[in-house]
Amino acid sequence: MNILFLCTGNSCRSQMAEGWGRALAPSGYHVYSAGVEAHGLNPLAVEVMNEAGIDISTHSSQIVDELSGIPWDIVVTVCDSARERCPYLPGTHRLIHHSFDDPPRLSASLPREEALVIYRRVRDEIKAFVQDLLNETQIDQNV
Repeated sequence: MNILFLCTGNSCRSQMAEGWGRALAPSGYHVYSAGVEAHGLNPLAVEVMNEAGIDISTHSSQIVDELSGIPWDIVVTVCDSARERCPYLPGTHRLIHHSFDDPPRLSASLPREEALVIYRRVRDEIKAFVQDLLNETQIDQNV
């Protein structure tokens, strides 16, 4: 099972989703993230994921073209921009869209501690979504 989380810049939301996916997925699942652009890894995303026990500091921000050749089973766009700009991905896969708030945009003018509150909320929303997605795919595979 190959799952791709796709965002605009592969810096925050898709990275969190990949981190949760890798931590929570059963054996045989391969979880990736990419963007339609590469903006670099967001340090506050790394920090709040680390608070939850997930180290994404070694992830790299990459564009989806760097993952060509992988037969996707599921592609999840985690923001509206990625959904609108999602490139053609060959093969048969299930496309899911779930837009999460953009922590960098929402917290740009906020003090650090207030920004972290937003990052943590989105981190937890992504975790719940990834858990539900993984539970659903396991049920589908057992049918």
